[in-house]
Amino acid sequence: MVHRRGSSEKSSMEELRSLAKAAGYEIVGSVEQVKVASPRYHIGSGKAKELAEMAAELGAEKIIFGNELKAVQVYNLAKLTGVEVIDRFQLILEIFLRRASTKEAKLQIDLARLGYELANAKEKVRLAKMGEQPGFQGLGKYEVDVYYETVRRQVHTIRRKLRSIRKRRELHRDRRRELGFPLVSLAGYTNSGKSTLFNSLADENVPVDPSLFTTLSTTTRMVELFGEKILLTDTVGFIDRLPLTLIEAFRSTLEETIFSDLIILVVDMSEPQDEIERKLSVSLETIREIGAAGIFIITALNKIDLLSTEEYEKRMENLMNLSLNAVPISALYRMNLNQLKEKMARLLKRHMESSFTVPMNADSLAFLSWIFDHADVHKVTYGEERVNVCLGAPPQIVDKIRDRIEKLGGTFGYE
Repeated sequence: MVHRRGSSEKSSMEELRSLAKAAGYEIVGSVEQVKVASPRYHIGSGKAKELAEMAAELGAEKIIFGNELKAVQVYNLAKLTGVEVIDRFQLILEIFLRRASTKEAKLQIDLARLGYELANAKEKVRLAKMGEQPGFQGLGKYEVDVYYETVRRQVHTIRRKLRSIRKRRELHRDRRRELGFPLVSLAGYTNSGKSTLFNSLADENVPVDPSLFTTLSTTTRMVELFGEKILLTDTVGFIDRLPLTLIEAFRSTLEETIFSDLIILVVDMSEPQDEIERKLSVSLETIREIGAAGIFIITALNKIDLLSTEEYEKRMENLMNLSLNAVPISALYRMNLNQLKEKMARLLKRHMESSFTVPMNADSLAFLSWIFDHADVHKVTYGEERVNVCLGAPPQIVDKIRDRIEKLGGTFGYE
C-alpha cells in the first residue's frame, strides 16, 4: 500500500488498509510519503525505486495507491516495479464489484469502470504501444479510435439498460407516494452501522459485515412507528473522496435519499473524535452534493455500547454542538431506539389541519372512504345535502384531497 499526502493533510493509511482488506487483499507492506505530487511517479523518484525494491523483496503481486493516479503514472510505476498498480478509485471499484448483488448495482459498477476507462482510453492505448506493462497488456493491438469507440458503445448499452431499471424505480416511488406513506432513509459513512439499525427498526436480517460497503443496493421495508406506517430504506454508504464517476453511477440509488421525508444520518460514535467529525462532515457534504440538503435530518450517534461512561460523556459534550437532532443509540443492542423513534415521529408528524365541504353523492362518499384510509379524520358532519369534514394529513395528501374536492364541486380551507 502506498499513500502520498501533503504536509497539512492527515494520514489516511488506516482507511486504505480497511479498503484493501475489504477487497480481499493480504497486505505485506506499506509506504507513506509527505511530498508534493510528482508528475512521473506521483511519489518521488527515490521513493519509487525504494518501492520497487520493497515489492521485489516481499513478492508483492499488486501495488495499491491511496491516491488517484494518472494513466502515465500507473504505466511508469508498473514499468519500474514489474507489478500491476491500481489507484484508490480502482480499489473501491473492486470492492463494489465483490459486494454487488443486484443487476442494477452490477450495471452501475460497469458504468463507473467504463467511464474511468473512457477517460483514460486514448492515453492507455498510446502507452501500451510503447511497451506493454502489467495492467496494460492486450491494449497495444488496438487502434486508439477503435478502442475508444468500443468502450463508448458499451457505455451506451449499459446506460440504456439502467434507464429501463430507473423507470421501474420511478413507478415504484410514485406508487409509494400515492399510498401516502412517509419515506425515511438511512444514510451515513460506510461501516457506521446503517444496516444494523435497519434490521433493528424493521425486524429484518439484511447482511451486516464489519468490512466496508456491505450495502450497495437499496432495501425498503414497511415499518410501524407508534401505530403509523412508514417506509424505511437502507442505502449505500458514503466515503471520503468518493470518485465523481461512482457518485454519478450510483445516482439512481442515491435518489432514494433525495426523495425522503426524513434522513437518519448514522455516525459511528466509538471512533476517535477527529474521525467522527471528519466522517460527519463528509456525510453532510455528500448529502448536499446529491441534492438532499433541504430534508430533515436526525443524527443517530451509534455504537455507544463500545464507550465507557467517561468517553460517552466527553463525546456527547463535543458532538451536541456539531450535529442537529442528535440521538445516542446502540443499533446492535437496541439502546435508545424508542427515543430515536419518538424524534422520528415528531419530525414526520407534519400534518396540516384542514376542512372541506362537499355535496352529498356517491362520488363524494367513495372519496370520503379513501380519506379515512389516508388521513387523520377528526370530525364528520352529515347534512341533508352536504358533508363537512375536519382532518389532519401530510402536505402531499392534503394537496390530493384539495384537488379532488374542487373537482367534486366542494369547498376547501385550512384551519
